[in-house]
Amino acid sequence: MKIILTGTGSPLPDPHRAGPSTVITTASTTILVDAGRAVVMRLAASGIIPPFLSAVVLTHLHSDHICDLNDVVTTHWVMSPEPTDLHVYGPKGTAEVVDGLLMMLDSDIRYRMTHHADLHEAPRVVVHELEAGQRFLVGDVSVLTGATDHGPVKPSLGYRFTGEGVSAVVAGDGVPCAGLDELVRGADAYVQTVVREDLVRLVPRQRFNEILSYHSTVQQAANTAQRGGVQTLVLTHFIPAPSPGEYDGWRALASDFDGVVVTGDDLTQVSVTPPPS
Repeated sequence: MKIILTGTGSPLPDPHRAGPSTVITTASTTILVDAGRAVVMRLAASGIIPPFLSAVVLTHLHSDHICDLNDVVTTHWVMSPEPTDLHVYGPKGTAEVVDGLLMMLDSDIRYRMTHHADLHEAPRVVVHELEAGQRFLVGDVSVLTGATDHGPVKPSLGYRFTGEGVSAVVAGDGVPCAGLDELVRGADAYVQTVVREDLVRLVPRQRFNEILSYHSTVQQAANTAQRGGVQTLVLTHFIPAPSPGEYDGWRALASDFDGVVVTGDDLTQVSVTPPPS
């Protein structure tokens, strides 16, 4: 199994970081988790085009995690040689978002169907709304949902992907909670949005400081990984975004974790392999 950080940014525009998105891929299955700003560009840079996606999975419905879902839908549609379902999984409310997205694209869909005879069907988006504790299969990957705490964003979900003898958790945003601990326990890798509390508090704006109430700090992510016995902790969705040469400082804050800590720019890849026997 491989993890690809296709977007490590935040809602703040950054020329070097796309919005939040992560790819989980095995030899035969490719799953996109969240669809932030410029996601299709980062997918292309990873050698993945939307028709190659086995599914899209959404952790929650904050705009920075879904704002380019429309690009995924449109590009999947126009690049597929024949009508193909795009399966989108997410928490309650996902169907309403997709309905609104397709309504927004209505004029574009009509223009393209009028111009191209082979586009004789509108995009086929199949939505699956999920609750915590559900399991489902995408190709050869088993997916388990877990409740996360990103209040007041409710519901929000994390996902545990199991395939090729390993498991990886993508938690999305949120703070430590029992549901996350349960999802992470015994996983081989754990991907977590993180903030630098020390740096955030330097900004004298209440709105910016309030993000600390519903995003894990680096230390909290490290403690969650340690409690879960995880091998590799992957940090992403950095707030504020690290400059070149600052990653050592982020990793130092995860000193309570005994495993490997991965930080990186967009397109960072992490191979997840079984532990040595």
